[in-house]
Amino acid sequence: MTHTTDTTVLRTEVVVDGEAASYLTAGADGPVVLMLHGTYWSRVWLPVLGRLAGAGLRPVAVDLPGLGRSGGELTPETATVPALADWVGRFASALGISGPVALAGHDIGGAVSQHLLVHGQLEISRLALANSVLYDSWPAPHVARFRDPDPGPDPATDATEGVLAARRQAVTNALAGAATEPLVAEYLDPWTDPRVRRSWLALAGAADSRYTLDLVPALRRSTIPKLLIWGEDDAHEKVEYAERFAAEIPHTTLVRIPEADHIPTENAPDRIARALAGFFGSLNMVQGGQLS
Repeated sequence: MTHTTDTTVLRTEVVVDGEAASYLTAGADGPVVLMLHGTYWSRVWLPVLGRLAGAGLRPVAVDLPGLGRSGGELTPETATVPALADWVGRFASALGISGPVALAGHDIGGAVSQHLLVHGQLEISRLALANSVLYDSWPAPHVARFRDPDPGPDPATDATEGVLAARRQAVTNALAGAATEPLVAEYLDPWTDPRVRRSWLALAGAADSRYTLDLVPALRRSTIPKLLIWGEDDAHEKVEYAERFAAEIPHTTLVRIPEADHIPTENAPDRIARALAGFFGSLNMVQGGQLS
């Protein structure tokens, strides 16, 4: 396995569908690991990116359109799991990723990752899921309540203005023991933009567990290696869902992270990076996907 001493994490962008797609990356060389977020943004992967680069991998953590630092704006039609999977395929093409690619997904990004594995927009070599939506575990109540705006003089404005306060509470809970006011503020920053709040509302509105339930038969036939990394204290994406997945879906390993909630990368970055590096570390220059 090729190792690199360049572990600086950089934010850069590429144009997809005429809009800037922002992503975090680290390492100058090595097999690509494409990393997807869900109802948060690429910040969830930041604690492990430099560590993965130090292990000889090239992590690429992208912000989905309209979210995080990416341009554009999601609509109910473009925020569905299949539509986002198609967008990820176009992002990979724009970035010049060739060959089978390693994939990691968090939250709804895990649903997009499962869809990519089953439906083949990308050829996936290995799949890691961190506190991902599985089966019928989603949408969580704090997301589902935004599916239909509350009635009022301006329902769209009322809902958009409520997103920031709701996200503050969700982020604080998800960070568990790692939550500090500066870190919470850093996570919340993209949602200070009304465009991002509107995109998040579209994502919440499109959340539907049928997208993961429909994948289960194909996942049971899959021979691709899979890794589950799970904060055990997640009240919504419960570890019991991960246990069921590991028992029913072949070639799956579960790593439990105690005293961690929905964003375990902030609670145990070293342990999670080691697990991911070990899982993806056997990828070589041909198997792992490269940036052209």
